[in-house]
Amino acid sequence: MIESSELSAAVFEPLEGNEAACLETGVGRAVRELLDRVGDKWSLLIIGMLRTGELRFSELQRRIPGISQRMLTLKLRSLERDGLVSRTVYAEVPPRVEYELTEMGQTLIEPALGLALWAVKHQPAITAAREVFDQKC
Repeated sequence: MIESSELSAAVFEPLEGNEAACLETGVGRAVRELLDRVGDKWSLLIIGMLRTGELRFSELQRRIPGISQRMLTLKLRSLERDGLVSRTVYAEVPPRVEYELTEMGQTLIEPALGLALWAVKHQPAITAAREVFDQKC
């Protein structure tokens, strides 16, 4: 098992110094690609909805206000491609398609919830900092 200090050193030490070059290393690229994937507007919401088990497409769309059918389709395909979500098609009439988190997708729940809790806890301070900043400009 890797200690968190070892992991922190493995991730952040290569990023010190020449940041532009570091972003092209394996570590920098992996972090950037992951943040591009799960840091968008919809992916973490989809992962959060699937944390309790499999859901049909229509149920996911109903639970995520504002997401279009096309956007949900695109995000689910991307998450499936990355191995975070699995898709099961049942040979029924009408066809039934269900989505669920893979084992790897399940491991994303804890850090995602940690980030969400951090955001909620610090939102008042962030709002205050923005107001102070905006008053200076």
